[in-house]
Amino acid sequence: MPTRFQVLIPIGIAAVIVGVAGIVSLPSEITIDANSNFLIGTVQLDDKLLQVYIADTDPRRMRGLMFETESFLADDKGMLFVFDEPGNISMWMKNMQFHLDIIWFSENGNVVSIEKNVPPCITPVEVMSCKSVGVSADNAKYVLELTSGYVDEYSITENSQLELISI
Repeated sequence: MPTRFQVLIPIGIAAVIVGVAGIVSLPSEITIDANSNFLIGTVQLDDKLLQVYIADTDPRRMRGLMFETESFLADDKGMLFVFDEPGNISMWMKNMQFHLDIIWFSENGNVVSIEKNVPPCITPVEVMSCKSVGVSADNAKYVLELTSGYVDEYSITENSQLELISI
């Protein structure tokens, strides 16, 4: 009769092999390092050039800025969500670590809506009740997330214009 140790060794080896195989087979879009996860482009918002992380696929849009710290978005950086078709687009602040200014744009780069100082959903209670209600806009194709205070500091208004330079 085999000992407990003789039984546990093959089980442990199998568990390690399955774990390593699982990690190796993860899609590249599900990485912790957001810098390598997102393409980087350039947009112009009014007269200000911004370097933007581009969220143009469902996995990238779902990941967004989750778990990033405020230092990830410097004053001249943002995250641009690009959608296939214009529509009602809502943003969810689950697992965000800081407040954001969010601007929705039409297909032509016109401002559709602006939400300032949108709070994150961090604590378990906040996450359970975290909703996108009130943080959405109709007829939007692009959404730009910036650090809170950007809209006021650079006087972004309903008349502001987004120009896509390289995305």
